[in-house]
Amino acid sequence: MPHAVNPVDAQTIYFDASDTGAPPVLLLHGSALSRSIWRGLGYVRALEPEFDTIRMDLRGHGRSGKPHDPAAYAMDLVLEDVKAVLAATGHESIHIVGYSFGSRAGLSLAIKHPSMVRSLTMLGGTHAIEAQHISTLFFDGYLEALKTGDMDAFIAGMEAGGGKLDPATRLAFASNDALALAAYFESTEAGSAVSETLLHQLATPTLLMTGTRDVPRIDHSRVMASVMPNARLVELAGRTHGGTLFPPQPILDELLPFLRANS
Repeated sequence: MPHAVNPVDAQTIYFDASDTGAPPVLLLHGSALSRSIWRGLGYVRALEPEFDTIRMDLRGHGRSGKPHDPAAYAMDLVLEDVKAVLAATGHESIHIVGYSFGSRAGLSLAIKHPSMVRSLTMLGGTHAIEAQHISTLFFDGYLEALKTGDMDAFIAGMEAGGGKLDPATRLAFASNDALALAAYFESTEAGSAVSETLLHQLATPTLLMTGTRDVPRIDHSRVMASVMPNARLVELAGRTHGGTLFPPQPILDELLPFLRANS
């Protein structure tokens, strides 16, 4: 399976990629998921062959390296992972479609390396990480559940709070290393917000799509849409954070024209 190695800390990052010469789209999954979510929910089928897709397992997820040290999940290291994957696939610039943390990574790359990002789509994204809100995305005590080292405890907590998970999401959750995820979340909770000054300076064409019940991220998205010069917000009626990606068709109805217009 294709992989890249981060030149800073030698973590191995696994990915899948199509290579037809079509415009490349990098798909970045959310916390506790993996690259498989994009195929499982139908996004890969909808994008290809009009676009080449690159699906990477973020560090701590899927088949990629799973360090247990929170310091290993600093955003700068995540961005080095992305750059290593782009180098391995031979792309100097790509479209980015990210969900949740994946959208935050895409936003960070667009700010630090704008020439690498042709367009940015943030699904359930935010510029303002706030520790007390992460538990609302999962459940109270989620971090303690992960620190038991048992993903079943995390899945049980998710299902207790929000009902049965769809099969693709449940499988992605179950394949994780609980202690690596705990370290990842400790790092995420310590992250800092992206300033509105930086957002105002970001000229990258950006599509924001967030559920109206995804609080506080819908409010964050409204702020981003008002501050970023080339951003547009599509509010997904009735969707929560966990329900952002499914069903995919309303997302694809906005995403495909946006990617075409910026390719």
